[in-house]
Amino acid sequence: MKALHIITGLGVGGAEQQLRLLLRHLPVDCDVVTLTAPGPVAAGLTADGVRVTHLGMNGNRDLTALPRLVRLIRAGRYDLVHTHLYRACVYGRLAARLAGVRAVVATEHSLGTSQMEGRRLSAGVRALYLASERLGHATVAVSPTVADRLRRWGVPGPRIEVVPNGIDLARFRFDPALRERTRRRLGLPEGAYVVGGVGRLTAGKRFDVLVRALARLPEDVWLLLVGGGPQESVLRRAAHRAGTAGRVLLTGERPAGGSPGADLPSLLSAMDVLASPSAEEAFGLAVVEAMAAGLPVLYVSCPAVEDLAPSAAPGSRRVAGDADSFVRALLDARAEGSRSRAVPAAARHYCITRSAAQLMDVYAAAVSKRPRGSSGTPPQPLSPPSASPSLGVSSA
Repeated sequence: MKALHIITGLGVGGAEQQLRLLLRHLPVDCDVVTLTAPGPVAAGLTADGVRVTHLGMNGNRDLTALPRLVRLIRAGRYDLVHTHLYRACVYGRLAARLAGVRAVVATEHSLGTSQMEGRRLSAGVRALYLASERLGHATVAVSPTVADRLRRWGVPGPRIEVVPNGIDLARFRFDPALRERTRRRLGLPEGAYVVGGVGRLTAGKRFDVLVRALARLPEDVWLLLVGGGPQESVLRRAAHRAGTAGRVLLTGERPAGGSPGADLPSLLSAMDVLASPSAEEAFGLAVVEAMAAGLPVLYVSCPAVEDLAPSAAPGSRRVAGDADSFVRALLDARAEGSRSRAVPAAARHYCITRSAAQLMDVYAAAVSKRPRGSSGTPPQPLSPPSASPSLGVSSA
């Protein structure tokens, strides 16, 4: 089987890094097209031996990207096209059908209750999403919670498959020696209690809540934020106003790779608890990665935990989203003292090999053209465009 993955961009983000990890475990010949922003994950994919093409799309309404993408798909003779993130799903599903590929799968990584990938869920966004969704064979939800949201949106239940995000368990295994080296490298005082946050520094992640909570916590409590984004300067200013700038560490973006002591597993090992104040998550990958590192977690929204039995994640606790709630929860977590860094069942449930095997089942159904959908018939073929300009793509 030969598959093409189409994604909106390949900067550092959960969906982007999940794609790279997944491709390492899929027994399929895969190429990748990024519509915009090749970024660090594109470089990582290339290092893994994956052919990455940058389409050079200029904005959401760059319709010239569609015929270029159609020609690229035809030239590749792909058996299946798999799209990721909103813009890539809209353009990619249509391009695949125009190119004659009927096995089209899309993964919905980030559908919330009121937003998708940071954009408000307007009637127009929903209508375009549903229209393009019908061009595919199946839509993969990364959690049962997202599957429920898709059904409420109007996606027929039989077209939805749940394949959760996965993690490399071995990579996140706790290492006490690495913990000490990383804490020294970060300049953390001996005995500091480190509250961690992981994710894009955007308003929706609400890391400002942790900055405000820190001001009401003891002086030996530090905040370690792992990630980059447009809110970085906002968070620095908030820490200065709160008088906690000396206890807030911002690491910037941390791609999936990286040198020991500077990558995400090393930074998780340096933490004592992970706090996730985001009120709207589609999965909660950072929480699962923290659990794989043996950390207790405090979260506002995390379908990856909420969709499992409580006994699967004994070190996790749901809290209200305000700073006061985090102050109380963090004080309680610290009072419980040090705990085993054993991996809970919830983290093991999301092993990447399991997710890859589930996705291969979806691929097999799509390529065999088994009928799906409420009508009981596969999507009808589309006519190709009358003219297509030259491909005009550049390799990342």
